[in-house]
Amino acid sequence: MSTTDDSYVVPHNPSATKQISLKEKWWHIMDTWKVGIVPLPLFILSGALIAIDCLGGKLPSDIVVMVATLAFFGFACGEFGKRLPVVGKMGAAAICATFIPSALVYYGWLPDVVVESTTKFYKSTNILYLYICCIIVGSIMSMNRTTLIQGFLRIFFPMLCGEIVGMLVGMGVGIALGMEPFQIFFFLILPIMAGGVGEGAIPLSIGYATLLHMDQGVALGRVLPIVMLGSLTAIIIAGCLNQLGKRYPHLTGEGELMPDRGDKPQTQTLTTAFSGKADVTTIASGALLAVLLYMLGMLGHKLIGLPAPVGMLFIAVFIKLVHGVSPRLLEGSQVVYKFFQTSVTYPILFAVGVAITPWEELMHAFTLNNLLVIVSTVSALVATGFFIGKKIGMHPIDVAIVSCCQSGQGGTGDVAILTAGNRMTLMPFAQIATRIGGAINVSLSLLVLGNFLV
Repeated sequence: MSTTDDSYVVPHNPSATKQISLKEKWWHIMDTWKVGIVPLPLFILSGALIAIDCLGGKLPSDIVVMVATLAFFGFACGEFGKRLPVVGKMGAAAICATFIPSALVYYGWLPDVVVESTTKFYKSTNILYLYICCIIVGSIMSMNRTTLIQGFLRIFFPMLCGEIVGMLVGMGVGIALGMEPFQIFFFLILPIMAGGVGEGAIPLSIGYATLLHMDQGVALGRVLPIVMLGSLTAIIIAGCLNQLGKRYPHLTGEGELMPDRGDKPQTQTLTTAFSGKADVTTIASGALLAVLLYMLGMLGHKLIGLPAPVGMLFIAVFIKLVHGVSPRLLEGSQVVYKFFQTSVTYPILFAVGVAITPWEELMHAFTLNNLLVIVSTVSALVATGFFIGKKIGMHPIDVAIVSCCQSGQGGTGDVAILTAGNRMTLMPFAQIATRIGGAINVSLSLLVLGNFLV
């Protein structure tokens, strides 16, 4: 049987004959081309709308406009840091999201209306504390109870050893460089381990103003840049530790302090079972739980003076240990945690860079001697945490990243450090290292200064 040319039919080949419609091409662009988590078309649209407001001379500081503004600039800076060669894999995204905005403000390259609106929004809403409470509560609620108990009981020893070794190494390096011991400890080492700005640098400056008879503004001007440089060093080290963990997986639990002992399923080691099917009301309840626990922390601060994030942390741990909330609500908390981790981190860091990170003061402290003391102190602190953690049966890289937070810039430093280290689940332990460790260091040092040295 023969066929003519007219009757010949080409065999069907779907891949060859299927035409991609314009609609599908557009959807492909929306789903795959992104800046951070923002689809490229929406990123371009948000930039255009922000530019129109800036040209009009006013950028509203309400939450609707600020969500778009912080997302646009925060993810742009974070994406830039991620794409840098070599350092992009060592925490550059968190560094760029924090310090590029600070530099842009100082050199006048960021429109004044953006600076004013961002600063007003950040300071009037205290959005950082919403972020921290959702991260802390979500990470605690998603942890395995055994892991949580073991982690809290064991983390204090590496932290204490790290601080002692860090102080000794920092003092040794400073003395070797010919610096005065008093200046090394009270104006370099102590600010690094003071717990940030609000709980560290400011109380230190008040104490120095009273005990050393100096102006508080001058004291704060000397202390604050050291806090930021210590935090910057910790961010870089955390990024390097993350890469070390990828190269040597046996050294890390990827956010878990304690190794799996084989008495529970591997999937349950770090977090509770997560189906990803939590409904809207459950997610909303998880967010409300975080907010209410923070309010309890605020009440504790008024009654006994304990920092609100730390009080909230202890309450959340207690609730978790006594099974105070249902598995469904635990899952809602975890969804809230994941949302804030992926969607809010870089916008928050951008706001921090604009509102409370003074670039000029940072540059003034950028001297060789200061850098050598700071880097040696933080490195010794972290290395001690690494080796002590390994010695007592913990995951050394995860313990070392918590140790990094001992020299962080408060809550903002913890966010940047854990983002660089890709270990946001360690936020509860980071808060212990920053808040409690910093408060103890500041209190004891000012007590010694007031009673024995002046």
